[in-house]
Amino acid sequence: MEGLKMKTKIALLLAIIMLAMFILPACGNKSASGETLNVNVGPDPDTIDPALNSSVDGATMIIHAFEGLMTLDKDGVPVAGQAEKYEVSDDGKVYTFHLRDDLKWSDGKALTAGDFVYSWNRAISPDTAADYEYMFEVVDGYTDGTLNVKATDDKTLVVTLYNAVPYFLELTAFPTFSPVRKDLIEANGESWAVEAKTYIGNGPYKVKEWVPGSHITMTKNKNYWDYKNLGAENIKFVLMEEDTARLNAFQKKEILFTDDMPNDEIDAWRDKPEFNLAGQLGTYYVSFNVQKAPMDNKLVREALTLAIDREFIVKEIGKSGQEPAGAFVSTGLSDADPAKEFREIGGDYYDPSDYEGNLAKAKELLAQAGYPNGEGLPQIEYLCNEGSGHQAIGEAPQDMSQKIGVNITLVSQEWGTCLN
Repeated sequence: MEGLKMKTKIALLLAIIMLAMFILPACGNKSASGETLNVNVGPDPDTIDPALNSSVDGATMIIHAFEGLMTLDKDGVPVAGQAEKYEVSDDGKVYTFHLRDDLKWSDGKALTAGDFVYSWNRAISPDTAADYEYMFEVVDGYTDGTLNVKATDDKTLVVTLYNAVPYFLELTAFPTFSPVRKDLIEANGESWAVEAKTYIGNGPYKVKEWVPGSHITMTKNKNYWDYKNLGAENIKFVLMEEDTARLNAFQKKEILFTDDMPNDEIDAWRDKPEFNLAGQLGTYYVSFNVQKAPMDNKLVREALTLAIDREFIVKEIGKSGQEPAGAFVSTGLSDADPAKEFREIGGDYYDPSDYEGNLAKAKELLAQAGYPNGEGLPQIEYLCNEGSGHQAIGEAPQDMSQKIGVNITLVSQEWGTCLN
């Protein structure tokens, strides 16, 4: 009997444990083809529609083809993107963005402030069903279904917020806030984002070719405002699902970069100069199906949460600087006082270092829920990405839950299927 489907999913921004990326750049910055950089950030993306994407690999591709009002520098600080400058009202609620002169889409058509008005409202539309539509809730009009975002002329965008928020500029650099083409979407529907001829963006690169299961090739966008300062002529995203295949391709110099590798290879690569760790904000979490028993019972959910030995997962599976999550928001995010970390001020829900105490509490909660030692609890299904790292992480709570009498069946799926 199915009692639950759990999902593992990496959130992109504001939804947050330290998930280190495995970065393996080659010694040079050019591949054998000269001006083409061959890299791997994952398999075929589920979507590269800026409004619909919710994965890291898809976002990596999107930020090459699109650009928001602001963009982020190497330190994650928002800097001018499509907007050359902006002003903020004294109460912090009204932002006026001034677009750069002569902005164009990659096909040469003029880009205007009205494109942002359309795109942001499209992202919150129920018809679009964007995963990240809630990120627009800081904008006035969100609850009414029409954002208080106005193009006073082709180069001026006025955004009124519901309340002043200190991170609004960072939001405008997030992929979901990118402008998209109304004419192409209305003419082609969802297929606009799968064909190179209709996937028209405003970013530094444009899609030249997408061969499913093989590669997505992007070439420099000559209509981009900062074209003269771009790097390689082409970027070829080699599409691979399996971690072992990625590592083999890197060793054969078929790709110059991959952001993942088999967990059991980490120790062997740790001291090699090609191996680098880069911290990334994000929380690896389990999502419960609260619409079905027994996961509609918060006592059961808390018991299963406490049964997970986070320190074991970090040390024995992750092995790459991750931190055990005692709460949802990770380290690295400031509190209201920017000199202090939210994690330190907010505290933890649980102490990850006291696993035995957590197990004892988990058993108490199960008994309170009417399932002493797991008796009477239906079989639980855990859904995860079939990548080796995700599989290993899924196997950990599968084993750990048995300590409180709970049996879990692990079901792994290809990443795109898992997302849906």
